[in-house]
Amino acid sequence: MPSEPNHILEFPGGYTRSVGPVIGRFFSDLRDGRLTGVRTAAGKVLVPPAEYDPETSEDTTGEYVEVGPAGTVTTWSWVPRPLKEHPLDRPFAWALIRPDGADTALLHALDVGVFEEGAKPPKFLKTGMRVRPKWRDERTGGIGDIECFLPEVTMINAPTRLEYRMKGGRTLQRFLEGVSEGRILGDRCPVCEQVIVPMKGICPRDGVPTTEEVELPHTGTVTTFAVNNIPDPRAPEVPFVSAYVLLDGAGLTMLTLVAGIPADQVRMGMRVKAAWRPREEWGRTMNNIKWFEPLDEPDLPFEAIKDYT
Repeated sequence: MPSEPNHILEFPGGYTRSVGPVIGRFFSDLRDGRLTGVRTAAGKVLVPPAEYDPETSEDTTGEYVEVGPAGTVTTWSWVPRPLKEHPLDRPFAWALIRPDGADTALLHALDVGVFEEGAKPPKFLKTGMRVRPKWRDERTGGIGDIECFLPEVTMINAPTRLEYRMKGGRTLQRFLEGVSEGRILGDRCPVCEQVIVPMKGICPRDGVPTTEEVELPHTGTVTTFAVNNIPDPRAPEVPFVSAYVLLDGAGLTMLTLVAGIPADQVRMGMRVKAAWRPREEWGRTMNNIKWFEPLDEPDLPFEAIKDYT
């Protein structure tokens, strides 16, 4: 059975009509890259402009007001699969947009940067979002002089890299000097007599300068720890453990890695020792110690470390 023929209504050469002084002003300003409205006797600004107030049917004042160009989406409808007649060849939204300074909204296409046909509207597309027109380079005086509206830029993702050198103070330099020699140095508080490691030059508890230098053994106890599942260039594998270790004879814990044992076997009270890199790799850095690893000794009871957890 033959299909029904297409019916076409066409005006060869186009349909020409006059637009009048009000819409003519609107189109002329569009050609010049401006949005214009008209003020009513009640003081409202209509965009697009009209010759009559739609609420009272009275003549508008003839006072033209430049608005926007930015505006606010008052409502929208998503088009997941554009037709050939649509203004964009990718998913977009028809939106009612109220330009700044206007009391009414105009209908236009809103491009939100979605390119996959059939895609759902993005979560950031919502009533109240701020938008701006994208003007065509070649304008002729018509609503199509605005190619579409685009969301205002509210966030950026900029590559960030900061390169700097940091020089430690006298106390830190002394501590790193000791590490470069395979020694772990602390300093003793003259008030509480606790040994602070790494050396700080001042007691964080009593606030007094420290002057007595103490060399500490390379063994200690895990007081608390965390299992990490995000890769770290310093860690041997993922998951890895970062832990606070109380060195024997110290009064404060130090943060370090714990390895040489599965992450799920690390525990509070576990005895550990420093694992040093080969001597030829040493420098003035804590990287001389790769991590702390298990020591073949019984765990300390929680009571012995409870004040350091």
